[in-house]
Amino acid sequence: MLGWFKKKKKAAPEQKIEHIVQEPLAEEPEQVDSKPDAPVIEPPQNTPSDPQEVSDFHAAPPAALASESFPPEPPETPIQTSKTENVENQDFSAQQKPASLLKRLSQRLSRTRESFTSRIDELFLGQKEINAELFDELEEILITADLGVATTQDLLERARKQVKRDGLSDPLTLKQIIKEQLKAYISSHGKPAELTLPDDGPFIIMVIGVNGVGKTTTIGKIARKFLQADQSVLLVAADTFRAAATSQLKIWGERNGIRVIAQHEGADPSSVVFDAMDVAISNNYDVVLVDTAGRLHTKVNLMEELKKIKRVMNKKLEGAPHEILLVIDATTGQNGISQATLFNEAVGVSGIALTKLDGTAKGGIVANITKELDLPIRFIGVGEQVDDLRDFDADEFIEALFTSESDLS
Repeated sequence: MLGWFKKKKKAAPEQKIEHIVQEPLAEEPEQVDSKPDAPVIEPPQNTPSDPQEVSDFHAAPPAALASESFPPEPPETPIQTSKTENVENQDFSAQQKPASLLKRLSQRLSRTRESFTSRIDELFLGQKEINAELFDELEEILITADLGVATTQDLLERARKQVKRDGLSDPLTLKQIIKEQLKAYISSHGKPAELTLPDDGPFIIMVIGVNGVGKTTTIGKIARKFLQADQSVLLVAADTFRAAATSQLKIWGERNGIRVIAQHEGADPSSVVFDAMDVAISNNYDVVLVDTAGRLHTKVNLMEELKKIKRVMNKKLEGAPHEILLVIDATTGQNGISQATLFNEAVGVSGIALTKLDGTAKGGIVANITKELDLPIRFIGVGEQVDDLRDFDADEFIEALFTSESDLS
């Protein structure tokens, strides 16, 4: 779990309830309300506190906020501090063989496999030799799976050279070449996947993306992963524009027993982050997850706001944010590449969380993103349950894509 995150465990933060006195930003006072409403700092469950001070924390959200934008309710299970996820309705356990984990991922990638590897198998069935016609049909399959034109052409050119060099004629050997080349794209491209952080400050993750990709839900699931890795977590509701965003994050915070820092709807997001950084540093938190408002990647003013949030983080803690995680909906296909390109140019994306892979037949976007953008994929979402947000592993992904469920039985 969280193999890319390496950080020594610090002493647990003091869990106390307090109101923060707003401080103006040193260099940008004109852009931050110097007297915002006091932020609401939500305590973890089981924390002694003044009942009047947090009286609204466990209240049900207003009817106007109870919409379909809320996350599927996380399972009512205790937080574990081991690497074994104890999740209700979980299909597997730590005692089962690794093959069962691969089988589950293979099941969730069935739509991509049917449009990709199954079509390749059908194409090769009965073929006696590798020829130009075979390559033409293979190109169509790869592009349909959203591998992208440039990536597809590069892959096929490499395959042609290897076929010619090794004198290959069996179409089945071509399938193996494609498999290995896809794995090479995913494994060799992108920045180093492991982040080694200093011990004198929290790990700050700023989560960004367009509207509707599942940022807040992804944050809730990532928070659970860090808790299970024995890390203390603070959530920051810097999405102050969407009506249900703060309430949605509070639901995840309540169920995971995590503090949530928020202000009133419409508050300056940078002001919320400014306060949250003070809390995170003074209370010695390990991880801070910052939820930002969904925005169209083509809107310049909204992208400028992200830059401002990033500057505020860095002023409070040099080097922060340490991870800028872009959430992309896999069903958007090639549009996800455009999103990632513009966000990367604006704030410098360091990792990708690819959601809804179980709902698309175009899982080839995984190889396309890593090759075209030179960015690592941190997580993939393959379902609604908490444990369906998986740490991305290139070998596991390729094996699940190229292995049928019957072969894993």
